[in-house]
Amino acid sequence: MNITNLKNLLLDIFFPKKCLNCGREEIFFCEDCLSLIEINPFKYCLCNQPQKIITPKQCPRCRSKKLDGLFAATNFNQPQVKKLIYSFKYKPQIKELNIYLAYLILTHLYLIAKYFPPNSLLIPVPLFIKKQKRRGFNQAEEIGKIISEKIYIPLKVDNLIRIKNTDSQTKLNKKQRIENIKNAFIIKDKDAIKGKIIFLIDDVYTTGATMEECAKVLKKAGAREVWGLVAAREII
Repeated sequence: MNITNLKNLLLDIFFPKKCLNCGREEIFFCEDCLSLIEINPFKYCLCNQPQKIITPKQCPRCRSKKLDGLFAATNFNQPQVKKLIYSFKYKPQIKELNIYLAYLILTHLYLIAKYFPPNSLLIPVPLFIKKQKRRGFNQAEEIGKIISEKIYIPLKVDNLIRIKNTDSQTKLNKKQRIENIKNAFIIKDKDAIKGKIIFLIDDVYTTGATMEECAKVLKKAGAREVWGLVAAREII
């Protein structure tokens, strides 16, 4: 038995799989509970009080943004979604939950965006290196691996780099978040970005401060468009 199989066996013995929502055994999130999550059939603008985007045009209030738009699969305020994301990122940090979050995104994309230009590129929002080592993985990257495989868009994980060990955004207001994340990212290889349509992957979009800062850096490096792609959107 190799190390991976032994690790999985011990995890199954000491931490048996149970649905995080209803407790059903042998699966982290059962089909019945997953079906309770409402998938957005529309794109929404980037405003604090978002509006449906029916045409390709941006909401007039969002046109000054560097981020061209947002694909958000569902609403973060649903209890099932909160349990999924909290368990993915924090205790007990179940890495395998990337499958379910990717499923939400893929379902959303199937409803509203069945075609992607050939010059598209997926980029996960990066973590600071020490934080990623402490957590063991970058949640955005793990979601991105599945998305990339299913929609055949390359995933680039080593070009957008977080160089600033920022405070957690969760307890900050919008103004504080913008200041906290300022100048936190750099691009290593601008040639790999130039002319590309970038889809920035993350788990949750709240105020958009982090994605907007990423988009600013990517646009400066020559990206043609930058879109957010998240499992859930939180309205605060």
